[in-house]
Amino acid sequence: MSDSKLAGQFFDAAIGLLRQVRDEDAGEIEAAGTLIADTVVDGGRLFAFGAGHSSLAAQDIVYRAGGLALMNLLAVPGVVGVDVMPATLGSALERVDGLASAVLDCSPLRSGDLLVIISLSGRNALPVEMAMKARALGVKVIGVTSVAYATETSSRHVSGTYLKDHCDIVLDSRIPIGDAELTLDSIAAPFAPASTVVTSALLQAVMATAAGALADRGVEPPLLRSGNVDGGHEWNSRVMTEYGDRIFYRR
Repeated sequence: MSDSKLAGQFFDAAIGLLRQVRDEDAGEIEAAGTLIADTVVDGGRLFAFGAGHSSLAAQDIVYRAGGLALMNLLAVPGVVGVDVMPATLGSALERVDGLASAVLDCSPLRSGDLLVIISLSGRNALPVEMAMKARALGVKVIGVTSVAYATETSSRHVSGTYLKDHCDIVLDSRIPIGDAELTLDSIAAPFAPASTVVTSALLQAVMATAAGALADRGVEPPLLRSGNVDGGHEWNSRVMTEYGDRIFYRR
């Protein structure tokens, strides 16, 4: 099989997943965007968390041109990406009981805030405990996960539950178990993961919905502009000054 045919198959698979999410998650996307808009209007703060490669989608909505300036990254040392050495440490930390509680106890999250938690499998102790603890604090939780994992894997949290069980809104990425879209007889393992593409698109759809919901209420969405266009830095400085008490990535 030619390399170009495999590339085409991956694009087809990713496009198929995007269409499925668009059509089947429409209600949840609208609800999530509305909840974010509600939080902004009510004076709450916005945070996003993801471990390992799930952190890529979280980072994509923080300090992002065209994105909401109020979205902050909730970082857990050692699990934000593959820059930690060894990279396997991040995977190990996701399974540590108590880590999420320690992080939230030291974080600025408070009642009335909103936290987006991204975990493809939703089975590890860290995202499950984080959702449980955040809701106990009065924080609204939007979970982004593949619900299918809960049907074919066992939970790694002492409660036996999954991220999806502790969220105000669940966004199902529809990613199949194992996160690999292609197989080939001459290659032993499945390959070509699509979770980053789909999860990032799903969250950008939510952010777009939130911006529209704010505008519908007569509230100017606190959006950032690209710093690489004329006037971008000045625009962003104004927004960050206006909402400085809710932006933590500048401190």
